[in-house]
Amino acid sequence: AGGRRRGAVRTCLRELQERFERGGSVPLGLGTVLRELLRRGKLQRESDFMASVDSSWISWGVGVFILKPLKWTLSSVLGDSKIPEEEEVLIYVELLQEKAEEVYRLYQSSALSSHPVVALSELRSLCAGLCPDERTFYLLLLQLQKEKRVTILEQNGEKIVKFARGLHAKVSPMNDVDIGVYQLMQSEQLLSQKVESLSQEAEKCKEDARSACKAGKKQLALRCLKSKRRTERRIEELHSKLDAVQGILDRIYASQTDQMVFNAYQAGVGALKLSMKDVTVERAENLVDQIQELCDTQDEVAQTLAGVGINGLEMDTEELEKELDSLLQDSGKDSVDHSSPISDAELEAELEKLSVSAGDVIPKGWS
Repeated sequence: AGGRRRGAVRTCLRELQERFERGGSVPLGLGTVLRELLRRGKLQRESDFMASVDSSWISWGVGVFILKPLKWTLSSVLGDSKIPEEEEVLIYVELLQEKAEEVYRLYQSSALSSHPVVALSELRSLCAGLCPDERTFYLLLLQLQKEKRVTILEQNGEKIVKFARGLHAKVSPMNDVDIGVYQLMQSEQLLSQKVESLSQEAEKCKEDARSACKAGKKQLALRCLKSKRRTERRIEELHSKLDAVQGILDRIYASQTDQMVFNAYQAGVGALKLSMKDVTVERAENLVDQIQELCDTQDEVAQTLAGVGINGLEMDTEELEKELDSLLQDSGKDSVDHSSPISDAELEAELEKLSVSAGDVIPKGWS
């Protein structure tokens, strides 16, 4: 009852002795009571519970559970006939089942429930209010695993969780499509982050161009604008991939059955990989690697162009001139510009010099 009041799933003889202590004396027979509760299945040794379910996905190294396999064999041999040791961790069986049910319902009512798979870390964040400590969180997942409502897989150091679809369903084993969907989710994250950082880069180029304008450094201003244009082209290319990935994920999240997930995944990923075959090397094994490679290739090309002093692709002189003009007008609103005005003729000449054809250095697909 004490455990239920406090909501704690775990306890031990010593903790109970301290709680029941009256005037310096502990009630006799507490150990015998615990032994009886173990016999009736109201309590269970944590070590026995862990041994009863596949807990191989838990990183033993993190020190969340420190268990000696010897103890498992001993308690299994002796059964529950012996009084538990003072420090031995015991579990309130019914409370564990109730809390595991709460985790399941919390997941089902969250936005994550449309995802066929979820990262363990995301699930941990979702359940933070329900089970503040990691050890209890793992025990609740193991209970759901025991009830065949959850399956957990470690993939490249990442733990992926798959829930049963629907309240009374049993979870189907993790398959290649589940892993593929997880990779799509990672790809979406990777592309979003890259687009975000490039957007900041483009914004910085614009600010640099404006500053150069104010300082009367026309050439530098134009170079900055060309860098901005190049960055925007990279953003466009990545954005088209991001839209494709999000489109596939939306169809997957709207799928009601494993078969629908499979169909949406197969159709979407086939088309996506086809659209990327020109820009990625064949050795990229999975989608995340391919997308990472696409970003790396883009970075390399950008560095090459900057390194050889070619500040851009063939760009429309008139467009650049207009953009620089509007930047000057913007900066004029912010503060009085004391630098000498740039005449159209000067700009034209400046741009002519800068717009050297860079066709030989620029790889296909970048013009």
